[in-house]
Amino acid sequence: MQDISTRVEKIVSILDEKKAENIQAFDMRDDEYFVKFVVLATTLGQRHSMSLNDELKEKLKPDGEEFLNIESSDDWVVIDLGDILIHLFTPEYRAKYNIEELLSKLKKDTQN
Repeated sequence: MQDISTRVEKIVSILDEKKAENIQAFDMRDDEYFVKFVVLATTLGQRHSMSLNDELKEKLKPDGEEFLNIESSDDWVVIDLGDILIHLFTPEYRAKYNIEELLSKLKKDTQN
């Protein structure tokens, strides 16, 4: 399997190609978090979320990527790859959960 940075770059690239918006990758390797990377992206809606999920599976599984768990609702999808967590949100739910703020705060707290 590829190194984690290459894997994250591929995930971001797939999401970008398929029109996900505001894609961010958080490197949590130096922080006390349960995964090494978190990727966040905004979707255009429920169908788009499912399409992104399907595209990730189709493009990543041949590289040996294991999808350990996928949780979803009408407004979000969370994909657990073990050391990478992918969050796909509708704009409303991304604003509601504001995971960027949590991850940024964790990074600042561990740097102090």
